[in-house]
Amino acid sequence: MSGFFETGFLNLTWGSVVMLIIGGVLLYLGIAKKMEPLLLVPIGFGIILVNLPLGGLMTTIVQGEVHEAYMVGGEPAGLISRIFAYGLTWEIIPCFIFLGLGALTDFGPLIANPKTFILGAGAQFGVYFAFFIALLLGAAFPDILHIGIKEACSIGIIGGADGPTTIYLTNRLAPHFIGATAVAAYTYMALVPIIQPPVIKLLTTKQERAIYMKPQLRAVPKREKIFFPVVTSVIIILLVPKSAPLIGMFMFGNLLRECGVTDRLADTAANAFMNILTILLGLCVGCFMSAETFLKAESLIVFVLGALAFASSTAFGVVLAKLMNVFSKEKINPMIGAAGVSAVPMSARVVQRMGQQANPRNFLLMHAMGPNIAGVIGTATAAGIFLGMVG
Repeated sequence: MSGFFETGFLNLTWGSVVMLIIGGVLLYLGIAKKMEPLLLVPIGFGIILVNLPLGGLMTTIVQGEVHEAYMVGGEPAGLISRIFAYGLTWEIIPCFIFLGLGALTDFGPLIANPKTFILGAGAQFGVYFAFFIALLLGAAFPDILHIGIKEACSIGIIGGADGPTTIYLTNRLAPHFIGATAVAAYTYMALVPIIQPPVIKLLTTKQERAIYMKPQLRAVPKREKIFFPVVTSVIIILLVPKSAPLIGMFMFGNLLRECGVTDRLADTAANAFMNILTILLGLCVGCFMSAETFLKAESLIVFVLGALAFASSTAFGVVLAKLMNVFSKEKINPMIGAAGVSAVPMSARVVQRMGQQANPRNFLLMHAMGPNIAGVIGTATAAGIFLGMVG
């Protein structure tokens, strides 16, 4: 009988049950609905694992006391807590994911149509909008929400819909928020097909969504593709030095892809290396979501403000594209402005699908990839700006 009392059944709490349900929902979305399964399946299963009592996956030791949940500043003693501490807290995994992302990304659409840089930058509006809202809420309810300027920066960056950047910045500024912000960022990345279409439809007419754009962009010479990551790294890092880890790895990965003499390295970075990092990151993010660390007022506010940031980034990108049409002779489909959030390539795929629904002749994917890539650069730069201000 004593063995039974040592099992986890009698240690289940209502919070654990809630988190088990949340983990199950994410697994359902990833497996049954095929909504970014590479993200949601590891995260969802990680949530389930860490909320099964006495498993010890995220055990940390603080001043001699053992904690089942990960405690910032403690000594990691569990399998996943060690990966979390040395992979995420040391900022290795997020930066190396940018390396793999760079190796996966073709900058050609952005180079061929440089004005899409504006759309990628404009879509960062949601980052700063959520930042100020979070600051105001923290000031208005100091006894309930412990949100200062560092926490507000970590919440705002969710608007870029870039998980690695969110983790990197939160770890630097507000590590106690890393579970909530990371899961919010990755969840909203996965829910792009649900969140973005209503916002886009609200701000555009059917005629605007049907605007035809020639599918053929100019051919970008190999030399331009090689120079681009080098020159971009120099300019951005000189302007925003704190962006060096993210921008540097992103551009290095792309250089491996484009230089033509490192195909084996590029293939490894884009495939095997990226897949390993995704597994580790997904499990770590999910396992951080124990009931003890996640079911707090601040965490719920993070999710609400994260959705607001993401929706406002989408909205401002569309509005900016419509504004550009006022001054442009050759009209662009305003939906591509929504791809300025850095959820690569999810938001570009949403624009492509909606464009074909409105006009079967439209093929917007390559046009949307320009602002999509610019959004990645913009979000990493925004994180560097925040770090330079308050880091």
